[in-house]
Amino acid sequence: MFVTKMTFNQSSLFGQVEDLQDLSFIERPIRRSLKTAEEIEKLTVDEDLNDIERAVYLLSSGQDVQRASVIINLPNLVRQNPAETFRRVVPKVREVLHVAGADMQLAAAGSFLTVLQDDIVLIQTHTHSILQIVLLNLDHRDTVLSNAWLETLLSAIDALPKETIRQEILSPLVSKAQLSQSVQARLASCRILGKVACKFESPVVKKDLLPLVRSLCQDVEYEVRSCMCRQLENIARGIGLDYTKAAVLPELVELSRDEGSTVRLAAFDTIINLLEMFDSDDRTRVIFPLVKTFCEKCFKADEAVLATLSFQYGKLCHGLSASFTDEQHLWFLEFYKKLCVLGLQHENDHLDIQAYPLELETKYALVRRNCAYNFPAMLLFVDLNHFLTELYPTFSSLCHDPEITVRRTVAEGFHEVVKLLCPNVHFIHKELVVLLQDDSLEVLDALLSHLQEILELATSRGEGPGPESKVNIPDLVPALVAAEQKAATSLRWRVHERLLQRYACLPRVISADQIYFLFLQRMFTIITTNNVLPVQREATRTLCMFLRYNRKQEQRQEIICKVLQELASGRSYWNRLRYLDLCEIAMELFSKDYFCKHFLIQALELVNDPVANVRYKLCHMLPRLRSTIRMPADKHLLQQLEFCVRKLLCREKDKDVVATVRKTVLELDKMDITEPYHKRHERDLLDQKKEKEEALLLEMEQLERQQSEAKLTSEKHSEKKRRDSKTGLSGTKGQSGSTSGVTSSTSSGKEMRKAKLSRSRSLSSQPTTPKMANADKTLKVKDSGNCPATVKNSMVPMNAEEELRSLHFSMAGASSALSPTPSSSSMPVLIRSNTTNTLVDHPHQHQHRSSTLDHRTTNGGKDTQSRKLSIQRKSNSFGMQSGRE
Repeated sequence: MFVTKMTFNQSSLFGQVEDLQDLSFIERPIRRSLKTAEEIEKLTVDEDLNDIERAVYLLSSGQDVQRASVIINLPNLVRQNPAETFRRVVPKVREVLHVAGADMQLAAAGSFLTVLQDDIVLIQTHTHSILQIVLLNLDHRDTVLSNAWLETLLSAIDALPKETIRQEILSPLVSKAQLSQSVQARLASCRILGKVACKFESPVVKKDLLPLVRSLCQDVEYEVRSCMCRQLENIARGIGLDYTKAAVLPELVELSRDEGSTVRLAAFDTIINLLEMFDSDDRTRVIFPLVKTFCEKCFKADEAVLATLSFQYGKLCHGLSASFTDEQHLWFLEFYKKLCVLGLQHENDHLDIQAYPLELETKYALVRRNCAYNFPAMLLFVDLNHFLTELYPTFSSLCHDPEITVRRTVAEGFHEVVKLLCPNVHFIHKELVVLLQDDSLEVLDALLSHLQEILELATSRGEGPGPESKVNIPDLVPALVAAEQKAATSLRWRVHERLLQRYACLPRVISADQIYFLFLQRMFTIITTNNVLPVQREATRTLCMFLRYNRKQEQRQEIICKVLQELASGRSYWNRLRYLDLCEIAMELFSKDYFCKHFLIQALELVNDPVANVRYKLCHMLPRLRSTIRMPADKHLLQQLEFCVRKLLCREKDKDVVATVRKTVLELDKMDITEPYHKRHERDLLDQKKEKEEALLLEMEQLERQQSEAKLTSEKHSEKKRRDSKTGLSGTKGQSGSTSGVTSSTSSGKEMRKAKLSRSRSLSSQPTTPKMANADKTLKVKDSGNCPATVKNSMVPMNAEEELRSLHFSMAGASSALSPTPSSSSMPVLIRSNTTNTLVDHPHQHQHRSSTLDHRTTNGGKDTQSRKLSIQRKSNSFGMQSGRE
């Protein structure tokens, strides 16, 4: 389209043709080699030289790149010939480093560290020469190189013996710690002192190191005082508990009152890290007043230190809580509350940022973020029984903070708060919904890391694993729906993918009908319309999880029909590829029999697909499809698969598909021969476990229907009694009683017919949320074949279904210990539906329940009891694994 309108105009692009002749680069000869003959001659080394002689030659007269190569290879030379290397090569390296550049210096620092850490006995005799080079370069004028050599020395101290450290490091350290030395040398001395303190016994540290420590703590430069203060933790652990109180604590108290803010901050951090080394008396008399003064001073005048104070606050309160009085405990709690709202003001019951300079607003936001990070520690600091009155307003303000980083930090630690509050987790249900509906996708992303754990704990009363311990969170389901829609409309598809992965746990959290009406159609929409392949595949997996743990046969059948219509027979080849992805997932989740019954035939029919990509993917899947066929029961399926392979071999024209199918034929021939017996046996056991779960789903569904009929019968009798009592008071008891009997029988017949109607809804239309309170209306479904053709929207009797679930899981929980089949970690468990209703037993209901069980037995009460136990054992022998297996 655009090519026809474009014309090549030489004058507009390059000017006149003769102007091109003036360009000199056209006439310049092209250089064929990167090096000239003279340069190659300089880089050439005699091949007769051994490794040591070659290294000496290159260090003496070679190029910089050759010298760097020798220095990098120095550890290998030491391992091959340590005596000659230390005698001839190391002195040359020392000479080269005087004039070497930064790259060669860094390479030498790394090589010497490797040599010092190498476990070779002969190296210990030459450690002096290496340490001399390292110590000499500590005073390098370049700060970066000096720090690199210092890190080399500090790392080597761990591998050096005590005597070597005393002679080679501590002896020159005394002179380098003097005021006459440079600031850089004194800073290095501080770090070396902190490193070697843990290598010696307490008397040695007290005698030889403590005088140097005191001298550096009183240095005239605040940088040196701050650096030495941060090393006091290592010094204290080196001298032990007895000397810490007498020698280290006074220095910390003095440094905490230093004029430099960095020195005070270093003292504060060191005190917090050493809290366990102070006794209760020191904490009460010394530490608490010191920390209180520090906090008050920072809050009033030193905003720069508030960030570090707020970050360490949880650790500080947790470490001192055992020594606090009630008054001190209350002071620290109130100070934490002030930090959580620092820089905010209440306006119309909302938190808004006050008008501060931008730099100050950033500091205050960092303080509130650190407070959000420390909230779980503060929750331990406060008695959990007082959470609602003491910390809930603070937690709510953090969840509604105007800064995204604060809310994201709350979301990252939300699962810790949920675990600590359980079973009082219902206190923060509102905050969970708020974070799910947050305007920022970053907050939702932070919540996704532990969303499954949060939802399962938040919907549990903590009384047991059954559905009777589950609670409904108001607005949770709309919040989950809104979160998915927000992630779908954003450009961050990875967040959407993670969210769909976490939604696989929903069968453990909400009811099956909520999933069916609110989430299933959304999964189909994502699979068929989304443009991101990982998102489509994750939605496919989540759809399979919903199908796997749906306990209504009509709904399962409708889902399968919709899968076959929209994916297997979809107009777009992209949808047909997604059906093959669904088959791969279904082979993992379902048993072989279930997969072959519902998915295999449609997958094999894709051999006639007009798009080569679909046939190509099918060829890759043929070995896995073959593994689901069990002989001799599925002999007809094996014949159909072989017919599919023959058709590909005979009629296929695409070269990639032909090559793949030929390779697949070889794999199919070797499948039954090369596979070990134990792997086949393990796979068969796993498949048997899946079949038991699927059979249990059918049994549970039948049991729920029987209980539903029993409940309807009991309601009919109770209604009849109420009508009889009313008519008896009117004085015309006989006549009204007969009329009431006819009416009651007629109404009960209508109720029974309504209860037996199908309650499913077609997924082809847009699903709407049913009203859970209306239990009298039903869904009328007109079936044609297997797939529902016409569905009229009406209400589902949810209350009855929830009560039946409650009965089933109470039976399952009573006999979990009798399960004859051990559960496998690779198998997901049956869903635990979210149920809040309690089944109220009625005498007529008990009578009907026993009668429905008795007619299935032939040996009286004993067989009935064994049947109950078998159902209970099956119902509790599986667990659910949400998400990816």
